[in-house]
Amino acid sequence: MSSDSAAGGNSPHLSEDEREQAADHSTPHALVIHEVVREDGEAALRRPAAALAWSGLAAGLSMGFSFLVQAVLSAGLPETEWRHLVAGLGYCTGFVIVILGRQQLFTESTLTVVLPVLMHRNAATLASALRLWAVVLAANVAGTFAFAALLTVPDVFQPSVVKALDTLSLEPMAHGFWSTTLRAVFAGWLIALMVWLLPSARSARLLTVLLISYVVAVSRLSHIIAGSVEAAYAVLAHHAPVRDFLLRFFAPTLLGNIIGGVSLVAMVNHASVASEIEHRG
Repeated sequence: MSSDSAAGGNSPHLSEDEREQAADHSTPHALVIHEVVREDGEAALRRPAAALAWSGLAAGLSMGFSFLVQAVLSAGLPETEWRHLVAGLGYCTGFVIVILGRQQLFTESTLTVVLPVLMHRNAATLASALRLWAVVLAANVAGTFAFAALLTVPDVFQPSVVKALDTLSLEPMAHGFWSTTLRAVFAGWLIALMVWLLPSARSARLLTVLLISYVVAVSRLSHIIAGSVEAAYAVLAHHAPVRDFLLRFFAPTLLGNIIGGVSLVAMVNHASVASEIEHRG
């Protein structure tokens, strides 16, 4: 069923204006969502490297607030089994800032810039996508380290908050390589799905970001940028060695996020409309 018919576009009981109003409240067709997301990806691929880097740096810094607010909430709650369910709300903060502020986040690009690659299927587009990934990832991680360094400055936060920061910072490196990879697959899947849902969310964009990022938080899944703030803090505060950052967190999380975003979302969602695109082309 097309989106127009679902919206009453062929109904004899509606005037033309009423049909347009109905269409405005209908859910966009999958092909429409695909093209909106793909156009975002095409625009990102055309951006200069400097613009990507500054936007990526801003995103890395913004994601630091997920770590900080989560620690502040955790510090103010009793040590119970449900504490992480409330503190997890703080994890959403960075995602809200980054997504609504249109800052460049690496895990978003596992969907947006992959769709142009799947559409054009040429070396130039693939090279542009890899360039964007490299620039944005490096800038995101630089931002997370800068934010984590600020958190290590003494006498800024209360001892209870510092204690919560110390505890949370070890979580990204608390599991084995393949366990972390699988948890990262789910996180990459969810964040890419969030990007796919946003074009049809309209006024519920904030709620969509909150819901998806909250699921990532309470499920304790591994996100390469949000987790990088925590793991970087652990390294800078001398709670963990750089080796653990690279091998127990960064490598498996990056691998899992890419698999989750690219293969389980970009390819599947593209495949669902590929035949329709070819037919219309």
